[in-house]
Amino acid sequence: MKDSIETGILQILEITVTEEMFAQFHGEVVHPVYSTASMVYHMECASRDLLLPYLETDEESAGASVSLTHSAPSPIGSKVVHEAKLVHLTPARATTEVVARNAEGIIGKGEVVQAIMPKHTMRNRLAHQKA
Repeated sequence: MKDSIETGILQILEITVTEEMFAQFHGEVVHPVYSTASMVYHMECASRDLLLPYLETDEESAGASVSLTHSAPSPIGSKVVHEAKLVHLTPARATTEVVARNAEGIIGKGEVVQAIMPKHTMRNRLAHQKA
């Protein structure tokens, strides 16, 4: 990691809820609102975007864990802003707290942990696994 990274830095990701983001299972829409699965994805995106400028050329990050609470709905067309804040950093891990808000207020809160590793690490691990 580059020395310029510090805890407290922020990354914002704004999305507009589309039908593809609805809560659905096996192709059937259960609720026509922003799904928890989409929220997880966007929280991970915001957290990864936060780290990218600080990775060295030989480093990459990979999701290690996500935990969140999805507390309110967000309908189609609504804007959701995800704010990721770096709260803990070691040479091997970065932890962000992420808050998701729409016009009504907070709709979710979570924590994303990313592993930081040399670029060859994932390739080497996969080479030893069978499909």
